[in-house]
Amino acid sequence: QVQLVESGGGLVQAGGSLRLSCAVSGSILNIARMAWYRQAPGKQREWVAYIISGGSTNYADSVKGRFTISRDNAKDTVYLQMNSLKSEDTAVYLCRIDGAGRFYWGQGTQVTVSS
Repeated sequence: QVQLVESGGGLVQAGGSLRLSCAVSGSILNIARMAWYRQAPGKQREWVAYIISGGSTNYADSVKGRFTISRDNAKDTVYLQMNSLKSEDTAVYLCRIDGAGRFYWGQGTQVTVSS
């Protein structure tokens, strides 16, 4: 059974940094894409960043230049380094991994940015 285990969320002041991790428990064959999404209270889930198997990355305009996604293939782990955090970054952050025609979601980790 595959599980995605996220960690690294917390409370931080505006301008601060956090690093989120999402580790795969189990095995996902042929991982094609690893991504981070977020969902703020009362809002729809939105895509934040992704990294594909070849290493290319892409970011939502709202986080471009502040967030960096990376992966450790040996550990099947994806990271999200978040710098210069703003109050509008407050949300539950979830990772999603696509592989072998299926996708998996993590349970989410809360990020709260105080102004």
